[in-house]
Amino acid sequence: MYNYNMKYTEFANSFDLKLNEQQSAAIQSVGGNVLLLAVPGSGKTTVLVSRLGYMIYCCGIEPESILTMTYTVSATHDMKERFISFFGDEYADRLEFRTINGVCQRIIGMYERYNGTRAFDVITNEGEISRIISKIYQSVEEEFPTESDIKAVRGYITYAKNMMLSDTEIKDLDDTIDLYAIYKQYNDHLRSKGLMDYDDQMVYAYRILVRYPEILKAVRDRYKYICVDEAQDTSKIQHMIIRLISSGNLFMVGDEDQSIYGFRAAYPEALLSFETDYKDAKILVMEENFRSDANIVIHADRFIQKNQYRHKKTMKPTRRAFTAVKQLNSTSRLSQYGYLLKVAQNPERETAILYRDNESMLPLVDLFERNGIEYRTRAADLTFFGHKVTSDIRDIIAFAYDPADSDIFMRIYYKLSSYLTKENAKRACEIAKQKRIDILSAAEYLPLHQGTRKSVKSLATHLSNMRAEKAGNAVYRIKNYMGYGDYLDRMNIRDNKLKILEAIGQKLSSPRELLTRLDELESILSKRKNAESKIILSTIHSAKGLEYDTVYLIDVCDGIFPENVITNYRNADEADIKAYEEERRLFYVGVTRAKNKLNIFSYSTSPSTFTEEFFANEEVKRDKYTAFETGTAIHHRAFGSGRVLSRDGELISVRFDNGTIKKLSLAILIDQGLI
Repeated sequence: MYNYNMKYTEFANSFDLKLNEQQSAAIQSVGGNVLLLAVPGSGKTTVLVSRLGYMIYCCGIEPESILTMTYTVSATHDMKERFISFFGDEYADRLEFRTINGVCQRIIGMYERYNGTRAFDVITNEGEISRIISKIYQSVEEEFPTESDIKAVRGYITYAKNMMLSDTEIKDLDDTIDLYAIYKQYNDHLRSKGLMDYDDQMVYAYRILVRYPEILKAVRDRYKYICVDEAQDTSKIQHMIIRLISSGNLFMVGDEDQSIYGFRAAYPEALLSFETDYKDAKILVMEENFRSDANIVIHADRFIQKNQYRHKKTMKPTRRAFTAVKQLNSTSRLSQYGYLLKVAQNPERETAILYRDNESMLPLVDLFERNGIEYRTRAADLTFFGHKVTSDIRDIIAFAYDPADSDIFMRIYYKLSSYLTKENAKRACEIAKQKRIDILSAAEYLPLHQGTRKSVKSLATHLSNMRAEKAGNAVYRIKNYMGYGDYLDRMNIRDNKLKILEAIGQKLSSPRELLTRLDELESILSKRKNAESKIILSTIHSAKGLEYDTVYLIDVCDGIFPENVITNYRNADEADIKAYEEERRLFYVGVTRAKNKLNIFSYSTSPSTFTEEFFANEEVKRDKYTAFETGTAIHHRAFGSGRVLSRDGELISVRFDNGTIKKLSLAILIDQGLI
């Protein structure tokens, strides 16, 4: 039997907890509002679970009064199992481990009992949600949506609700479709059926807490102590709910340097404003990385230090430096695949091949399948196969083999350099049907401008020639010589999917084979079950929270990873800077998945800002900073004019003319041209 007034040392010894000074300080910080910033590999879950035990055994806190929230249902189960492994199951069932949606569900249940009414049912079938969106999209846009269209709209809806966007802000999310009309009709449809989605759960729970102080008080009275894990992944509305239900004993664990889910409405700004939002807030750090080789830790920390929107902290290695991080130089993006095929043929240790976007895996899957390589995938996304770009290439190839197909032609004529008007395109289809000839030949019968006539002939020649060449060359031809690349530029659509199609088609003898192979790959990925293998293919997003002996980071080149590069912070707006810094955080998360070996590809044919920064000599030249002493007047690009109040090494405290005081890094200010 354990007593319930243990001293910390007795507690740690009794449960064999081996913790460093920063971890011990975090565990003992029970009263008040605390933000714990935990760098990768610093043992945050161990600390969070140990702190729960400390609250019970050393502080005598009733388990029922403690609420622990984390990001996913599986994470709540894992957290409970970790608690049991540390302290047994005596108190595990009395503690509450919930997702934020689970908490919101309880709040809505309290509202039902309080008002004697029944709330809307939650629609849990994502397939049904997709069907609803598809039908509304078709009605609003007057065209059938692709799978990627539906996924994009679904993402926008989630983002809008989690970020609590106004109508105007929703309209600004996508100017290529009438998103607001789709959004409004979707919500109206759910309400008419007495339904709500998971995002509505949070919206309704927040409104209940604001409008019903009795319910808010009941929640606060029940949960005197709140612990939040993965706080950097929490959305704006989730943070607002947490602020409402917290009664002054909040323990939030996260790291804004690892916030990589902006597209899901993650709101790392809440961590940066923690001291402002919460009374008598305390910021703690855990800076020791126990996971990775020292060389990986040093390079990763040096890289992330350049981010502007972050707390000041330094990731420090606890392991020695045994293996150098490697920059693998390839002649092109395509040449990396052959190298990785050799790596995958006889791996000695668990090896993860990580990438920014899911589509980057497809050339590797194609290669591994052809060579009988066993591999595992994490959260493979099949929307590539139904994306508009992929569908366009399928259509163009199909039309090359069936140039009389009017349905296909009307989908592609304006995306290629035919320069036909819609009226002429329709007329050409009619003539082709009447004369039983191909459509581009039928266009010869139209009264076309000489330039248009020449373009139509050229397009017909390209379509004929591409049938006799390799599929990869055909994709290249479509983009660069048939006008499709210009169409993508006009529509502001990136050509990355074309590069993937080109890579898959390199060894296919005809474009028609590419159509077959795409169908085969889609079938393989939709049906395959992961075999036992040391080779893992994963996006960085899916690998977050995991670790691997060896990591290969691929497709790290400008335009892919990162999508956009900011070379001059002076000319960039805040939204662009924040988006770019999330790209940097994604790279940081990727490299810190590696325990022992880290390899990053670079290509002689493409610049790579992240690779150059990661491997550059980052020795700080102190003479840059000698002018920034107390009293020095400065002008910050974003914050305006101010004066230096104090300086601690490379960190300066500045009072700006608007009265705000900010702590800023000289390295960031100067290197990124902010002053």
